[in-house]
Amino acid sequence: MTETCLITGAGIGIGRASAKAFAAAGYHVVVTDVLDAEGQSCVDEIRAAGGSAEYHRLDVRSTEAADALVARIEAERGGIDVIVANAGIAHKVPLPALTDEKWDHTFDIDLKGIFRVIRPALAGMKSRRKGSVIALSSIMGVAYGWYEHVHYSAAKAGVVGLVRGLAVELARDGIRVNGVAPGYIRTAQLLSKENSLGPEGAAKAGEFIPIGRIGEPEDVADVVLFLASNGARYMTGQVVVVDGGLLVGRY
Repeated sequence: MTETCLITGAGIGIGRASAKAFAAAGYHVVVTDVLDAEGQSCVDEIRAAGGSAEYHRLDVRSTEAADALVARIEAERGGIDVIVANAGIAHKVPLPALTDEKWDHTFDIDLKGIFRVIRPALAGMKSRRKGSVIALSSIMGVAYGWYEHVHYSAAKAGVVGLVRGLAVELARDGIRVNGVAPGYIRTAQLLSKENSLGPEGAAKAGEFIPIGRIGEPEDVADVVLFLASNGARYMTGQVVVVDGGLLVGRY
């Protein structure tokens, strides 16, 4: 049977680009999101291009929903081969306004939400001695602090620790766990003036990124696909930065 890839937050941005990349590579893609219209349109585009995909609504804050979806896909498809844990939020909140509730909301999605989707799939992956997990971090979690995004930076740094811990614990079971840390990527999040750079800031960022532009979602999706592939068979516990040289080029 065709290998199955489950992607969270696949309705827009990096998740959507990843869904299309995996479908083009021959995977059956399980597109999940809380944005129903966007998720279904992603599936429609994949199918129109000759690929295989299905959409399921999934709020990664719900353990019950994550458990149920993984069980359903495993029963119908015989297992999940790849998980791309991409769903996340990044809300700008000044420190004086950073309440416990706002902190917990970001961690519940950006860190715990990743583990919620991975956890129920591990037994099946272990039994088949096969599986690849890719979790989305950020340059704000591996190198930068981000003004008025302390909770986001902390959660994305947590993703790095999660990747390393899972990689060590699961390596002998045939499961690889890696991460990707995108830089400035042209997504709805980045282009939001309320929560990120906005269009003008994004244009300026391209001036000091060594490659000379901000990234496109496909730039990240292709790396995610590589990490899931046999080409990365000896890689685990790594978080790969995809930033056009931003981190090494700032001086």
